[in-house]
Amino acid sequence: MNTAASITQIHKSDAEWRRLLTPEQYNILRKQGTEPPNSSPLNNEKRHGTFVCAGCELPLFTSEMKYDSGTGWPSFFTTLPDSVETKRDFRLILPRTEYHCARCGGHQGHIFNDGPQPTGKRYCNNGLALQFIPTAS
Repeated sequence: MNTAASITQIHKSDAEWRRLLTPEQYNILRKQGTEPPNSSPLNNEKRHGTFVCAGCELPLFTSEMKYDSGTGWPSFFTTLPDSVETKRDFRLILPRTEYHCARCGGHQGHIFNDGPQPTGKRYCNNGLALQFIPTAS
């Protein structure tokens, strides 16, 4: 697991997370669940702004990093510096790279090597794990 040293981590009990999050957010952020494809309004979010972790509001992505991957989940080709940590995930038998919020540890999604340039990466994110904060006009 990599560690984002510049982010101060927060720790909450399971009961605190259950109080703070909706049941669906809790399942995704704390139990590594996945929302159904094409269920997130963030798939169609086109405004300028920042996507933050729904658990702790750490900025993870900007709107300039988002693209339409056609997968049914919000997708990004990179992250903001030090905002996520990764680990290997064997839940589907084949290894994948899971990423989570560097501050609260909330599960966001998985990284795939089929994204656009300049990174070639696809950060496939659960929409319920994010909040969108539009840039003030």
